[in-house]
Amino acid sequence: MPDPYRLSETSETSEPPGAVPPAESRGTVVRPLLWLVLVVSIAANVVSSAIGVNVFIGSGFGLVALASGVALIVHHYRRRRR
Repeated sequence: MPDPYRLSETSETSEPPGAVPPAESRGTVVRPLLWLVLVVSIAANVVSSAIGVNVFIGSGFGLVALASGVALIVHHYRRRRR
């Protein structure tokens, strides 16, 4: 019977190489990418509003910022631990 309190580098429950990673390590690129899109789209919206570009271009950047913010919130609630 294995000792549940023993810490070791290898364990009987470790997955073989090439196996699907656990849910905690999957999608680690999504959150930083969403933050990058949010920051860039907000900056583009501010700049386009400040220099007086067409209102539809600024609205497009605003919609992208809104969508990435909503995606961050959804990602947070789906990934949080209970």
